[in-house]
Amino acid sequence: MPPSNAVRKETVLFIATLAAFLTPFMGSAVNIALPTIAAEFSMDAVSLSWVASSYLLATAMFLVPFGRLADIYGRKKIFTLGIAVFTVSALLSALAASGTELILFRFIEGIGSAMIYGTGVAMITSVFPPGERGRALGINVTAVYLGLSIGPFIGGYLTELFTWRSIFLTNIPLGILIVALVFRDLKAEWADARGERFDLAGSVFYSLMLLLVMYGFSRLPGTVGIVAVLAGAGVFAGFLLHERRTASPVLDIALFSANRAFAFSNLAALINYAATFAVGFLLSLYLQVVRGLDPGTAGLILITQPVVQTIFATPAGRLSDRIEPRYVASAGMALTVVGLALLSRLDAATDIAYIIGSLVLLGFGFALFSSPNTNAIMSSVERSCYGVASGMLATMRTTGMMFSLGVATVTFAVFIGSTAITPAVAPLFLASQQAAFAAFTLLCIVGVFASLARGSVRAEPPAPCPVSD
Repeated sequence: MPPSNAVRKETVLFIATLAAFLTPFMGSAVNIALPTIAAEFSMDAVSLSWVASSYLLATAMFLVPFGRLADIYGRKKIFTLGIAVFTVSALLSALAASGTELILFRFIEGIGSAMIYGTGVAMITSVFPPGERGRALGINVTAVYLGLSIGPFIGGYLTELFTWRSIFLTNIPLGILIVALVFRDLKAEWADARGERFDLAGSVFYSLMLLLVMYGFSRLPGTVGIVAVLAGAGVFAGFLLHERRTASPVLDIALFSANRAFAFSNLAALINYAATFAVGFLLSLYLQVVRGLDPGTAGLILITQPVVQTIFATPAGRLSDRIEPRYVASAGMALTVVGLALLSRLDAATDIAYIIGSLVLLGFGFALFSSPNTNAIMSSVERSCYGVASGMLATMRTTGMMFSLGVATVTFAVFIGSTAITPAVAPLFLASQQAAFAAFTLLCIVGVFASLARGSVRAEPPAPCPVSD
């Protein structure tokens, strides 16, 4: 049984929040080091994008399966294993001798991240009642934004003073600390679907589908990319058919077809991350390659967005405990549209203050969206679905991130080709960046309507998890 006293609730929140800081810190810190990594390993634009994409791909592939395993065998167990895998892979990444090795170790790191993402939010939701859940999830999201905030700053200076490898090494002590705290302070376990069967075939279908689609998207507009995307669509059709027929699916489709709030909240999350994640990736290259800034200075500029997110994420979560989450989240998405539209107008001489102002708008919009949207998703299902719901939310997030990087990769392929991003191709890079930001703006406009379409979360009780033997 989950613990009910306030001390234990806060302990769970503290441990899950430390883990929530760990993974975004790594991602944002590595982004600022990408030009340095590209120079050391002689990587072209498309290959470089896989340093980030391999991590996100693995996370997306394994999130829902590990969320389901956590519901059956224990969320704490999967969470702890995920921290261990993440920590070991960080060490391996620091020791990588080539770009290929780094991409492989980042993939393994993504598997560990899937175990963390699919369980941390579920553990928090398991111990906090609905009236307190928005505040707790807001604190957890704040930790995500704090990691995003200081990642570029610390990553930039670590890269300058030491090497990019030191970024991975800084994560190891925190990973060890989290594992130690779990063993010392978390004696309870949460497995609300204990005894149900794990759908291995469905998990293979699901992971293969994401692998084919995401790999294919990164290879567009070439023939290989088109074939892979079509193959992924075929596997997806097989996945849907299998899930409807199996008694204990890894992802019951009824969660979407019979739960409007769950379906549209997840769609809104997918669109939001798809429209915003590549901002840091593109601006890191823009500031260092086009504007000639050093990694430390570029990192200082890029922390603007996540700092604003950090400040407002917890108040936004509390607000969603009192006001219908769709209104708060949709307002945030609308502000994000404005920020992206401003960034689509960047050129080689844009004032830095203009860039910072755009990032402030993005940060405020994202803070208003993320915590209320998470609250809406987790409050729309019953306890036995928390792991799957948490895993699905994280899948929407990481799939959106992959799609976002995929859009950037396609624009690179169209405008730049398989050439290293250097000052010599700055005009072509600017054209590709403007095209990407314009696409993100249009996508985010669609997201506003998806967010509004979710309906009222408070009007209906949490939907029962339809999984059964």
